[in-house]
Amino acid sequence: MDTENNQLTLCGVIDTDPVLDHEVLGERFYRMDLKVPRLSGASDLLPVTVSERLMNSQVAAGTRLCVVGQLRSYNKVVAGSGRLLLTAFAQHLLPPDSAENPNVIRLTGAICKPPSFRTTPFGREIADLMLAVNRAFGKSDYIPCIAWGRTARYASGLAVGDRLEIQGRFQSREYQKQLPDGTVLNRTAYEVSISRLTALQDAPLSPRPAASSQENALQ
Repeated sequence: MDTENNQLTLCGVIDTDPVLDHEVLGERFYRMDLKVPRLSGASDLLPVTVSERLMNSQVAAGTRLCVVGQLRSYNKVVAGSGRLLLTAFAQHLLPPDSAENPNVIRLTGAICKPPSFRTTPFGREIADLMLAVNRAFGKSDYIPCIAWGRTARYASGLAVGDRLEIQGRFQSREYQKQLPDGTVLNRTAYEVSISRLTALQDAPLSPRPAASSQENALQ
């Protein structure tokens, strides 16, 4: 069931050599960044986690790669505070350019926070959603999603517990955060940009508790 709830395919160029990220029950997991093109010509630089079981000599900076897996979330303490981080968790590695779409994700889950609706200074309508996607062993991934235009207006009327099917892409977005002392930090946000949203008509799904550690979330 968890595989159907969360399906991700990314194809691009490895931007950084894999580095050891963590170890679970003797199995080592490596992290790298994958540069994935957009139709506009821009690219997203996206974090990918790969088990040592899938690694080979072709997994190195500068080589092309297709990753099939899931979008996972985990909590990590950064600068003294907890942050929700996302990673593309590889379950299979495919030959380069073996997918028609270099960046596609399909999620089924429940809204776990009230949607936030806003309008930009240029009049663009945006809605932010947090989707809880259940997976095996009683865990859930918490995925921030963003909708635009008519989809954003529709999403703004949804409620916590509403179940959705979402299709879109995993993207990175640069932003600036101002600290209380006036310091401005450049940061990168990761989220799912929604291209299609369908509300499911069956009973609301209760999100499971969040994983409390990186090891629990990524294995």
